[in-house]
Amino acid sequence: MRCVHCRRCCRETEMELSEADIARLERRGYDCEEFVIMGEDSIPRLRNVDGWCVLYDVVRGRCREYRSRPLGCVLYPANMDADGAIIVDELCPQASTVSSQELADRGRRLRSLLDTIDREAQRR
Repeated sequence: MRCVHCRRCCRETEMELSEADIARLERRGYDCEEFVIMGEDSIPRLRNVDGWCVLYDVVRGRCREYRSRPLGCVLYPANMDADGAIIVDELCPQASTVSSQELADRGRRLRSLLDTIDREAQRR
């Protein structure tokens, strides 16, 4: 799959963050309170500003932290549905180009990430 930078995934994001994601962005100079919103489920998520991910530069039309973006953003469009199945988010215009092997690879990493995020939330 090749991203076409349509930025649909940057709109109204609910991207969950691991402690490693947060630490990486803090090392880049961001204050945690600037980019994190804590859910009632104790899971930190990327904050939205005017409907866009806080890391999205509306003027330039790109992610301010593309190289340091959260792992969930890297793994997109792999997603997990309500039943726990790994799926391709149909919101992505390149969804049909994700091979079954690529989805399996991203899915393994996504499951690991979500397990980590859940463990971290349980400790809060």
